[in-house]
This record gives sequence, C-alpha cells and structure tokens, in this order.
Amino acid sequence: MTRILLADDHTIVREGLKQILGRTDDLQVCGEAASGSEVLDRVRSEEYDLIILDMSMPGRSGLDLIRQLQSEKPRLPMLILTMHAEEQYAVRAFRAGASGYLTKDSASAELVSAVRKVAGGGRYVSPSVAERLAFDLGPAAEAVPHTLLSDREFEVFRQIVAGQSISAIADRLHLSAKTVSTYKTRILEKMQMKSAAELIRYAIRNQLADESSVPPADA
Repeated sequence: MTRILLADDHTIVREGLKQILGRTDDLQVCGEAASGSEVLDRVRSEEYDLIILDMSMPGRSGLDLIRQLQSEKPRLPMLILTMHAEEQYAVRAFRAGASGYLTKDSASAELVSAVRKVAGGGRYVSPSVAERLAFDLGPAAEAVPHTLLSDREFEVFRQIVAGQSISAIADRLHLSAKTVSTYKTRILEKMQMKSAAELIRYAIRNQLADESSVPPADA
C-alpha cells in the first residue's frame, strides 16, 4: 500500500482527490496538509511513500518548499499537482527536486497513473513538459529571457505580472519590500526591459501568465 500525504490548501480539492485515490486498492491518503508549514510538520513526524503537493499554499510554498523537502527527505517522491500551467513552473519544479508534474485539469486516470509511476521510483512528465525540458536544458535556453532568472526572481516576476504590489509580494514571499524592489530591478535588467508593462506583455506572449489574472499592459 502506498501511503500518501496530500497537500493542498483547498478542502474541496483534497476531498475530491481522496475520492479518486480511494477508488484504488493500492493507494491510501494517510495525511493531509493545508500549508507549507503543515507539510513540513507532517513529513518530520510521519513516514510517507509519496507527497502530492500544490505549488501555491499559505506560508512556505512553491519552489522553496520543494527544495526544503528534497533536502530533508531526499527519498520522498513529490508529485506536483497545481493550477499553474506547465509552461510556468514545470522545469523549475523538476530542477528543485520534484518527480512529477500535473495540472489540476488532468483526467483522474492520468493522476492515478502518475501517482503509481512516481511512487515506484519513476518520473512523470507529459509530452509537452518533456519537450520543454529538452528545450530549456539545451544551449538555446540561454536566449530566452525568463530562463535567466533565478527561482526566486521568477516567483517575484510571476507576482508582478499578476498585478501584485511590492508590499503584497513581500507579504506573500515573507520578504522585505526593499528586497522585493531589488528583485524587480534585477528582473528588469536581466530581461532587458524597462517597466512592469513590458514584463506583462512578455508573460502573456510566452504563456507564463493567465491573461484573465493580469492587469492591462498599459496600466
């Protein structure tokens, strides 16, 4: 029996996932967490065979949490199940230590297959992620501006193009406003852009943001 820790801050999502996994005879949800800190508490106090992890939760979350789990529990496979499109985080998630990446609009059968493959020591990638991995890890990746950003810079970039203020980003990422401003300056320099409006246009053009969630580029 594969013991699973289910980490998502939405109760309705966890309940739905438990129903899907509960229809199998070899997968069992043995723990739940609704925040990054709860995830760390659970894995430090209990043993699991797999964690299904959302990228966006209160407290420590995202790439930082993946790296922390990889550091503390290097043998614990992580399957990322998130609303973020593959173009946004998949490659970075794998580099941080994830073993699989799925979006929440995936079919239930695909989820079960991914869980079994990752729990068995394999990696799960969709064809589109595999193609992007091959591209982003190759020499041509250096020519793509957003690939020049560090993981932290990329997270700040994502918040900026979502229309978040410096103070809101600072609160979400547990940083000072001054630090976030420094990151913004670095992002603009690395991507050779002059304003947040340019970043927004770039993010939409490269499918790095949901157009419905970003402000007008000329705002």
